[in-house]
This record gives sequence, C-alpha cells and structure tokens, in this order.
Amino acid sequence: MPFGLKIVPQNNQGLVETLGKYRSSVESGLHLYIPFIQKIRKVSLAMEPLSLPNYSIITKDNADVSASLTLNFHVTDGVKYQYENTDSVESMAQLVRGHLRDIIGRMDLNEALGSTAKINQELALAIGDLTNTYGINVDRINIDELTPSKAIQEAMDKQLTADRERVATIAKAEGEAKSIELTTKAKNDALMATAKAEADATQTRADAERYRIDTIQAGLSNADDKYFQNQSINAFSDLAKSATNLVVAPNDNVSEFGKLPVVGKLLGKGIKKA
Repeated sequence: MPFGLKIVPQNNQGLVETLGKYRSSVESGLHLYIPFIQKIRKVSLAMEPLSLPNYSIITKDNADVSASLTLNFHVTDGVKYQYENTDSVESMAQLVRGHLRDIIGRMDLNEALGSTAKINQELALAIGDLTNTYGINVDRINIDELTPSKAIQEAMDKQLTADRERVATIAKAEGEAKSIELTTKAKNDALMATAKAEADATQTRADAERYRIDTIQAGLSNADDKYFQNQSINAFSDLAKSATNLVVAPNDNVSEFGKLPVVGKLLGKGIKKA
C-alpha cells in the first residue's frame, strides 16, 4: 500500500484524520499517511493578531460610543479549536464584544473615555482562559479607540468651547478688577501724598508766621517809649507827605501837643512838596 508524506512545519500541530474522523495529533516534522484514507490537517500554534474595529456600545448614560480593539491569541488545543467549534476565532470575538459591552455599559461616558486601562484589565479578567471552550488563549487585549458618536462629539466640542470662553471671561474680569484695584490704590496714594504735602506746607507756613509774630512780640516787649514816639513821628511824617488836608491825632498824651511845631514843620514840608 503506497504511503504519502506530510511535513508539519515548526510551531504547528498536525491533526490526523482517518476517513474524516479525528484519530490522533502529531508534532512538527515529517509524517506518513495513507492517501485518500487519511489526511493530516495543520493547525498553527503561533500567536496571531486580531482586529475588532468599530464596535458600537451604549454607555450607562445612554451615550453611543464606537470601540476598536486589537488582541493577540494563540491556539493551545488544536482538537478543540478545529473540531469542537465551527469558527473558534469568531466565537472568541463575540465573547470579547459581549464582555466589553457589559463593562462599558456600567460606566458613564466620561468615566469610560478616561478609563481605557481599567477596561482593558477588566476585559482580560472576564475573558480568562478560553482553552477549555475554544482551545484558544488570549495573550493580550487592548482598546485602540473609544470614540463618541458624531453628535455627542459635537456637543462635547461646544461644551469645551463654552468652558474655555467662561474661563477666559473670568480671567479677563479678574484682570480688569485687579487693574481697577491697582489704579484706585495709586490714586488714593497720590491723594494722600498730596494732602500730606499740603498739610506739611500749611504747618510750615503756620510755624513761620508764629515765629514772625513771636519775634515781633519779643522785640516790642523790650521797646521803650522813645521807640513808640519815634514811630509816631515817622507816621506823622508819612501822613504829611500824603495829599490829605486833615490830620487826626489821638487824645492820649495831650501834653505832648507842644511838640506839634516840629510836626508842623514836617507837615509844611509835606504840603510844599505836594
């Protein structure tokens, strides 16, 4: 009976089928089989990437988000992978989607958008070891994108713009208030400085006037009658030089009127000059 040769590559598992029924598994290498009766099916055990794009999910607050995932898996049991499931990879993908829907469905939109690392961790724990069911082990899973719908994105953009404008308005108002405060303080300081300068000047003038009066009073306190008589003669002399025709003399010291000839001479000189 002729035999056929089949090479099972490295990191692959060979599944030997006899008349369409699984018989045994073989490792990588060269194997004999009976043509038309037997068949060796190859199953790769290498890690493979899988992309799950644009998966729609509803959050706890009824927001529609689109999730895109990538995962890496490898076959751990070729028999379960090949014979116990029609499509083990698609079954695994559906399981991942179901767990992702459950995890994000318990979160609000803002929480979900800011918790991708947490979602990845919970999703990995929820999937666990799929070997017993699909003969597959998920080595790594990651959410690449978690994007709100277009309508929600537009609303978020408007809210963000409004928040930025509000912050800018508050900052502008605070700046203007600070400017007014500084301007008012500067004006108040200037007014206080001016008032103080005027008060100091008034005080200086008052001190000078007081000093002048004190000096005069001190001088007068030491003056005798001759000084005042001399002052009277000077006053009459100045009066005689004026254009007046009448001289009024005080009634004090009437006995001194004998001195009027001298006054008359002075007046005469004044009249002549006039």
